[in-house]
Parts: sequence; structure tokens; C-alpha cells
Amino acid sequence: MPAEDNDVPVILAPFRVRSFRFQWPADLLTSLAFEMETVVLSWYVMVETGSVLLLTTFASLLFLGTLAAPMFGVLSDRLGARNLLAMMRAIYTALAALLMLLAFSGRLSPLWAFVVAVPAGIVRPNDQVLRNILVGETMPAAQLMGALGLSRATMDSARVVGSLAGAALFAALGLGSAYVLVVVLYAACFALTLGMSQRGPVSVPVGEEPAAADAAAGVSGLRDLIDGLLHVWRTPALVSALWLAFLINLTAYPISGGLLAYIARAVYHTDATGLGRLAASFSLGALVGSVAFVLTGGPRRPERAMLVHATLWYLLLLGFGFAGTLGGGMVALFLAGVVQSVAMISLAAWLLMVVDDRFRGRVMGVRMLAVYGLPLGLMAAGALIDRIGYTPTIAALTVTGLVFTGLIALRWRASLWSTPGL
Repeated sequence: MPAEDNDVPVILAPFRVRSFRFQWPADLLTSLAFEMETVVLSWYVMVETGSVLLLTTFASLLFLGTLAAPMFGVLSDRLGARNLLAMMRAIYTALAALLMLLAFSGRLSPLWAFVVAVPAGIVRPNDQVLRNILVGETMPAAQLMGALGLSRATMDSARVVGSLAGAALFAALGLGSAYVLVVVLYAACFALTLGMSQRGPVSVPVGEEPAAADAAAGVSGLRDLIDGLLHVWRTPALVSALWLAFLINLTAYPISGGLLAYIARAVYHTDATGLGRLAASFSLGALVGSVAFVLTGGPRRPERAMLVHATLWYLLLLGFGFAGTLGGGMVALFLAGVVQSVAMISLAAWLLMVVDDRFRGRVMGVRMLAVYGLPLGLMAAGALIDRIGYTPTIAALTVTGLVFTGLIALRWRASLWSTPGL
């Protein structure tokens, strides 16, 4: 590395790569638009329907594509990650433009929000997968950790600003005007995506027939997926981390995500601005946690840190469930965001430490499947709130999370608690 590069802070070093100078603002604008759109539509569905079950159903639809994450990885190899990501972001732009036109024409209804949520939910969850693939393809190894840390902090900061901006615009100008900005953000991120570098699509070897190549690729892909699943099953450290990831998505993230519109309206009796403050509080805490993680280098024992901070996260969410004021809820969510960030970054770091290099991509694909616990948890939470009420539902989710976190720590204690530091 040139001598002058040594004076560049680690967190800024990725910007020496031209592709990242396009990817960073493109990802930032995408995250801003995601958060604004989620806040605006969640509040719209909650106000128009008055049903927490319909709200959680809508939020669940936004994660439909989680199960398709491995296939998006295959498509990125076939089409090129940059090309696929550009296509996805063109779809976001078109769907947002459709909702904007429906709103201005007076034809928007909750049904249209659900209809648009289906294709959006198939594509959106895989945006982060493609971002990471592009970072891996374009970033030198020495700058990879800095790029990932910067990407995480950027996503958290975008969530803070997006939550507040989306709620404020919706409250002040209405849904149609708020969507004008969403469309502009998506269009800008699409244009920036086209400036990224990429590894070319996987080519068919000379002399091999396309049909035979596709068949062989299909068989090989299936065999690789099976090998990856077997590797996870045979590695206790991986099994325990993936179970914890699924548990967190099932019982923790619904409280700080899809349920916030209901909580803002029915529990704190506030408007869209209050919803934005709640969402921003959690995201601001996550930003503080991720920045602290980067600046300190993270905990020495990530496997212990993920368990300890997951436990603290559940305790803070339990306190949030009993908070009687908007201010108290914001404080609880801010603290929950801090420990959430440390828990999830530690979990990701632990996976990367223990996975065999040959299976890293496949294990990360399996890790994405754990996110499917989120829509399941949202649907369960919506049904429980209708039956037993808000506070008992939060207590049930958090106590379930605490109990099973303890069981995971006990069942795989040899891998998570008793092993010497790596």
C-alpha cells in the first residue's frame, strides 16, 4: 500500500475503490427510501383498516423474498450482481411510482398497498444480499471489514433519517407528496447502481451446449446447497448461531419493527410523527452500537457477546412493553437498538470465524433464511394482540426469547461458552 494511504482512516479507506464511491450513496438512498416507504405505508394501512392483524400481514408480505435468497445468489452469478441489483432497483422505482399515481388520482386503497407489497416483498429482502456480494467482488481483502462496517453504519443512519422524514412528510403533505420523494430516491439509486463495477456473469465453457451447462449447473447448485446444509448441521457453533438468529427474528424484531405503527396509534395515541420518533429511536440506538463496535474493534468473544446482548435486548423490549409514555418507549427502544446492534454484528462475526472457507457463501445464504422468522413472528403477534392484548403479547414474546436463548446457551455451551478465545 502506498505510504500516503496509511494516513487514511480505516473507515474511509473503501472510498479509494471507484465502485464503492457509487455503491455507498446508492445503498444509502435505497435504505432511506425503504424506511420512508415502510413508515408511510404502515401508518396508512393502520389508519385505514384499524386492524393490527392486517398491519402485521402487510409487514409480513415485505419479507416474502427471504426464502428466495439462495436463488437470488444463483441469478447474481448468471446475470452479474450489478445487473441484477439495477433490475431490482428499477422495480422499486416502478412500484413506488404506481402508488404515487394512485394516491394523486384518489384511487389508492389498502388493497393496492397489499397488492404492491407482494412483488416488493419478493425483491426487497434480497437487496442486502446483493450489496454484500458486490462489496465482496469489488473490495480488496484489506478493506473488506471497513467497507462492511461502514455499510452497516450507513444503513442504520438511513433508518433514523428515513423514519423521521417519512413520518413528517406524510403528516404534513399527505401520502402522494411523500411518495414523490420516495420515487426520486429510488430513481437516483438506480442511476448510481449503473456506475458500479461488477464481476461478469458466469459464462458457459467453450464447446459445452447451453442445455447441458444449465442442467449441470442445476445439479451442481443442488448438491452445493445440500453440502452447505450438512456442513451447518455438523458444526455445532453454526447450528447454535443460526437458531439464535431465527429466534431473534421470530420474537424480537416484530416488536421493534412491524408492530410500531399499532403501538404508536393504539398504545401511545400519537400520530405518524410519533411513529417516526419510535422507529428513529431504535435505529439511532443501532447506529450508536454499530459505530461503537467499529471504533472499539468489537468484543474479543463474539459468541458470548451475542448471547449476553441478546438477553439484554429481550429485557429492554420487555420494559418497552410496559412503558406507559411515548418518551419512555423511545428511551427503551434506543437502548434496545444499541444492544441489538452489538448482538447481531457479533453473531455475524462468529459465523465468519467458525465457518469453513469452502462453505462461506452457502452458510451466509442459509443465514438469510433465518429472517423468515420475522413474518411468522409478526403474524403470531398480530393474532395474539387481538386475543390477549398488547402488553401480555410483548411479555409472551420476550419471555419466550429469554427462555430459548438460555436453552441455546445451555445446549451448545461447549461451543458458545466453554471454548478458549479464538
